[in-house]
Amino acid sequence: MWTDKNRTKYNRDHLRYPSDLTDEEWKHIEPLIPPAKPGGNKRTVNLREVMNGVMYILSTGCQWRYIPKDLPPRSTIYDYFKMLQEERVLDIIHHELYVLCREKLEREASPTACIVDSQSVKSAEKGGACIDPPGFDAGKKINGKKRHCLVDTEGLLLNCAVTAASVQDRDGGIVLFATLFGLYPFLKKLFADSAYGGPIFKNALDNIMVFLDIEIVKRPNKVKGFVRLPRRWVVERTIAWLNRCRRLAKDWENLNRNALAFLKLASIRLMLRKLCNA
Repeated sequence: MWTDKNRTKYNRDHLRYPSDLTDEEWKHIEPLIPPAKPGGNKRTVNLREVMNGVMYILSTGCQWRYIPKDLPPRSTIYDYFKMLQEERVLDIIHHELYVLCREKLEREASPTACIVDSQSVKSAEKGGACIDPPGFDAGKKINGKKRHCLVDTEGLLLNCAVTAASVQDRDGGIVLFATLFGLYPFLKKLFADSAYGGPIFKNALDNIMVFLDIEIVKRPNKVKGFVRLPRRWVVERTIAWLNRCRRLAKDWENLNRNALAFLKLASIRLMLRKLCNA
């Protein structure tokens, strides 16, 4: 007898590529993609195949020109990839899946505690007229971009931002909270490392979220090597989860908005797996 878990595993084992969406995963995404705009020809593109193409790029990290021939043309996939960003479809999909994941964990849809951290990533060789310049992170000796991530206590991504690596953690953290747009009104506690300490970050945060209390979790002075710090390990685990997508192994994107889109897609893929494979 096939249970839901066995049926999902059967679909996963018989997919054309491991990155393809299963039937159950596609059921979560399909209703959230907007219909074609009126006034033009009818949409003939298979949207599921388009999403499979985007997920293929995300999972394998290949160049757009190396997309397999049995997927839609790269121009079609890239055009829809841009549409998902410009019409904020990725944000809608991400938030809807986040609420479903919280409900599955029997938690309230809006969290009360969160953790913030950043990751500096080396930039690949690239160039062109349209490019967001990288920066140099003097602390980690990395020339590239910096990913700022805000997660809840379960490790699910709440918000993210991509900047040059030269941007301070506290400045990126302010961007994170300024772009939440009131999605999580019940946040009361923020856990962070010492990079977010000091009056600059606190004063800016007070203007955005008055009732949010900051707790700085410091590393013990006499301890060497890896230490599992309270609460802070959750966001570090989430960053490790997202980095399983090879497109995020380095900074390959010319534009920060494309890098941000792939970061959200990685979180979407993670939540889909949690909803459908558990």
